[in-house]
Amino acid sequence: MPNFLLEIGTEELPADFIDSAINQWQYKIKQNLADEFLYPREITIYGTPRRLAVLIEGLEEKQPDREEEIKGPPISSAFKDGKPTPAAEGFARKQGGKVEDFHIKQTDKGEFIFIQKKTVGDATTSILQKLIPQWIMGLEGRRFMRWSDGDLRFPRPIRSLITLWDNEILPFELVSGSTTLKSDRYTSGHRILHPANVKISSANNYVASLEKASVLVEVKNRSQKIEGEIKILADTVGGKADIYPDLLAEVTNLVEYPTAVLGKFEPEFLELPSEVIATVMVKHQRYFPIRDEKGDLMPYFITISNGDPKKSDIIATGNAKVIRARLADAQFFYQGDCDEHLETYLPQLENVTFQEDLGSIHDKVNRIITISQQISDQLQLTEQQKNDIESTASLCKADLVTQMVYEFPELQGVMGEKYALISGESPTVARGIFEHYLPRNAGDILPETLNGQVVGICDRLDTIVSIMGLGMMPTGSSDPFALRRAANGIINIIWHGNLNLNLSQLLTQACEEFTTAHREKKSPLNVIKEFFLQRINTLLQDELNIDYDLVNAVLGDNDLEYNQRALNNLLDVRKRALFLQEIRNNNILIQIYETVNRSTKLASKGSLKTEELHLEKVINPDLFESISEQEFYQGLSKLLPISKQAKSESNYQLLTDGLLEINPKVSSFFDGENSVLVMADNEKIKTNRLNLLGLLRNCSRVLADFGAIVK
Repeated sequence: MPNFLLEIGTEELPADFIDSAINQWQYKIKQNLADEFLYPREITIYGTPRRLAVLIEGLEEKQPDREEEIKGPPISSAFKDGKPTPAAEGFARKQGGKVEDFHIKQTDKGEFIFIQKKTVGDATTSILQKLIPQWIMGLEGRRFMRWSDGDLRFPRPIRSLITLWDNEILPFELVSGSTTLKSDRYTSGHRILHPANVKISSANNYVASLEKASVLVEVKNRSQKIEGEIKILADTVGGKADIYPDLLAEVTNLVEYPTAVLGKFEPEFLELPSEVIATVMVKHQRYFPIRDEKGDLMPYFITISNGDPKKSDIIATGNAKVIRARLADAQFFYQGDCDEHLETYLPQLENVTFQEDLGSIHDKVNRIITISQQISDQLQLTEQQKNDIESTASLCKADLVTQMVYEFPELQGVMGEKYALISGESPTVARGIFEHYLPRNAGDILPETLNGQVVGICDRLDTIVSIMGLGMMPTGSSDPFALRRAANGIINIIWHGNLNLNLSQLLTQACEEFTTAHREKKSPLNVIKEFFLQRINTLLQDELNIDYDLVNAVLGDNDLEYNQRALNNLLDVRKRALFLQEIRNNNILIQIYETVNRSTKLASKGSLKTEELHLEKVINPDLFESISEQEFYQGLSKLLPISKQAKSESNYQLLTDGLLEINPKVSSFFDGENSVLVMADNEKIKTNRLNLLGLLRNCSRVLADFGAIVK
């Protein structure tokens, strides 16, 4: 069975585009071939800074012949007075058949005509020629460019094309303006180690041919080579390298034949905070730091070269000069910043704009302080705790105007903590300054200190209310102010810190403050509440692995009571969701599901309010006609106080035990020997019975809306 190779030769591609393109092709190529009834044995995608390629192994010579049943117009439109209409004749011509070939089938929408269509499979080579431009031009990414006088867009100019069907060139042309690029079997070798072009004799020889030209086209192989060499070099100086996955992935896509190179710098630079040194190395130079057994940085680094391994000493010297200059700059900035108390930077925040209509960072800090006071009151903190939180809030953005953070923005918060300690602030305040930025991204650590948690919530809450108050809502994949991440951060911080906060109240207060400052704007409160409910729903499902129907059961579907309850107490909504998942997994839920769900659905036909939990107010025992009603009533008399206690204590096991106990009585009420007809002709009796069911529903609603649960 033949193999096919496509290679796009380019100028140096952005590192992040390579991984993106590989992922896109892995899905797109397989799907496109399947749509053409082609199922190769294997599809392998390759990528380096100067090429993207796909090797498709085990293709059939042609599509399989196939027979399909094609649906046509309805019988009423196909025939009139027993004769075919123009619609029927047109359908026959389109499908290459005759009216005599029609057969009639009954569908859920009535009778339609059908025809059996036989299709002879096309040659695979002709299908590939049709798909190649879709694969090239269908790639998506940022910062695409045009070159020369053509309209073709790609991250970097395309310089060569290879399209091999086994060992034969499959003719293909890529036209862009006055430039026509024809496919052949020649590609580029390594720019330094093998500058001559490389001839690919057949699709099967692609990887081996380029390896001889010092190009490792397999991303995994380059990554493994880099990681292995880093560990060996670090060991030579008695250390261990910090191999960050993101950095490893980036440098892997910056080289075609990687060589790890060990460099060093002056030990006196180690007096700088380790975070500064690591940031300079990793973020700015793409170096791997080396640490000793204690975890302290050593005066060494490892860089990944795409040059001649024989010249590693020269490469190391050049990189050492660069890192020395960067560290000298950092040392200058650090010493200058340390000469000032952190508080002295606060007035400069007035010159830094947060958002055009929302004022400066200084204005934002004042709003953060206001919200922090509201949270402190809710949590009933001590005066010392309140003072510490207010100090953290007032200083949390001060480092933004320091020289170090201006030069290295990645160090915001990190330097705030360092400078706060140097300025004599308490460790509690200093740590809170750093932690209020946490989590910085998905999967990041969460703040552990109360200061960091409270100020982090305040910062994000202000951003959400202010930005959404201006009407700038996140839409689809567009979320320039990262509002979804901010809301996720607030929820996760509350959950992680077990903070007993009323988010609804905080949102109400923040929105009132916003509309007071922006009287021309409407309150965004309702929109923001819905926004948070969506985030809670997503986090419960995606991060806590709660089944979707159980999430719906604790949040409700357009159920204002449940919506408000969730926003009033995020800890409770998480607890109820986790508890529901637990009793589903241990088969307890199924034991009470049938009767409670049936009661919930029937109770909706009555008028009993969902918050009613008083038996004597709504039930008249004199109207009972069966012992099953009396037993149901007695069961409720025990369950109602249990449900009230369960709600006040958030003890949902207590409620579940009560529901299990009353379950046989409810089953007897519905289906036992003494069962009753709920929807009785007598209105008073019917209402009485519906109220019995309504009270059971209301008890179960302390935990969840059982009507939303799917068995």
